Amino acid sequence: MRLAIAAVGRLKAGPERALIERYQERIAAGARALGFSALEVAEVSESRARREEDRRREEGVALLHRIGDSIAVAFDERGKILDSQGFARRLAGWRDGGARALTCVIGGADGLAPEVRERARMVLSFGAMTLPHQLVRVLVAEQLYRAMTILAGHPYHRE
Repeated sequence: MRLAIAAVGRLKAGPERALIERYQERIAAGARALGFSALEVAEVSESRARREEDRRREEGVALLHRIGDSIAVAFDERGKILDSQGFARRLAGWRDGGARALTCVIGGADGLAPEVRERARMVLSFGAMTLPHQLVRVLVAEQLYRAMTILAGHPYHRE
């Protein structure tokens, strides 16, 4: 199953980019044995529209294009909270069910377009606090890596 993150905005050089690259390397090292691909990160441009709803709509169109026919998991503060074990079980279930791709979706500063939330198979939250989108990317990459270690029985994840 192909793994991807589709996010609004460009991540500049710095600690967040370094962490994501580190998790991409870790995922790539063990992905194939578990039936996954390396992690791709696709960035879509932030809209320059004046109105918030126009920005959200333009970014939503670009995100939907990146999602394509993959299973979409959107990250939004109003989403469901799921523990790491549950997330790993969902990934394994989709993989074992024949899903070809999974795209984790992160919106821009104005949030996700309603069409993206509706398209998502699941909407998850890291909690009620608002987090910087750059940090959410790192958290998503880490949770994908953690899910793989759980599925592999690796001691990275401890109860």
